[in-house]
Amino acid sequence: MPATMTSRLTEKLGIQLPSAEQKLILNWKNDHAVSVWIKRDDLIHPIISGNKWRKLSKTLLSSAQSPPANIISFGGGHSNHLHALGFCCHKLEIPLVAIIRGDYSQHMTPMLNDLKRWGATIEWVNKVTYAQRTEASYLEHLKGRHPNSLIIPEGGSHFEALDGVASIVTELTQEYDVIIAPVASGGTLAGLIQGVQNKPSKVLGIGVLKGHDYLYQLVNQFLPKQGKQQPSEQAAWQINSDFHFGGYAKTTPELVTFCEQFEQDTHIALEPIYSGKLFWGLRHLIENNHFPQGSKILALHTGGLQGKRGQQPAKTIRKQDAMD
Repeated sequence: MPATMTSRLTEKLGIQLPSAEQKLILNWKNDHAVSVWIKRDDLIHPIISGNKWRKLSKTLLSSAQSPPANIISFGGGHSNHLHALGFCCHKLEIPLVAIIRGDYSQHMTPMLNDLKRWGATIEWVNKVTYAQRTEASYLEHLKGRHPNSLIIPEGGSHFEALDGVASIVTELTQEYDVIIAPVASGGTLAGLIQGVQNKPSKVLGIGVLKGHDYLYQLVNQFLPKQGKQQPSEQAAWQINSDFHFGGYAKTTPELVTFCEQFEQDTHIALEPIYSGKLFWGLRHLIENNHFPQGSKILALHTGGLQGKRGQQPAKTIRKQDAMD
């Protein structure tokens, strides 16, 4: 991106870069064997936080220079991606059409209320229609209904997103043995893999949804042939799928309690959909001596706390479980 144009855009939106690297003091078993740092992308912006800005930055710069008639994108009722995109579109005065999985019209989430307040057009679709969100025929149908629109994939994961995510690595003030991040739509991990080329760092993804091979496919689609991987302990990048808690947006009282305790101990907020599963998985791996002694680990806080808004505390969830 041209530096002057980029700076104007970040200034207009209030983006704060670079994000901080902080050392974490943790009270975990075996935590003395490694050092853990956190990249605070959650502090980039109170709304356009974390990997959502990284993924959207290049596309939004192009859109600000030559605005499309609409931007169309996809997500669920608590989508961090749509929340960040909706705010950006509002600030840049670009109409947004949000395709939402499920009908929340009678029980609007805080995220959806924000989209409505920012002037987005919300379209409810059922699971069958939503499943077509990557199919050419459905995308052509959307373009026919909304001429001259720009379509951004679910989660903001597309090829234009990779450079923005890779910029995380260029910001780092020191080298790390492992960079660890949550994996859902694949764009963040692919961008990190691109960023660490010719560096000694390995990249480890913590899958937040079911489908180990599926997650590898999502990441591999963004990588050149020589960068693609199959599941392997020796690979330059890996995905661990042991900590999805049953699937995307699935949680347990134990995970919610962990997020609450982590925030009390570190003053860093987590939610149970992405960042909570990331740090739960990191704790498990450290406590089971997964990393060589002396490893320096960087955990990427990808921001996006929509999963925390309106979340019930663990003790309330337990009470409900007892009633079911």
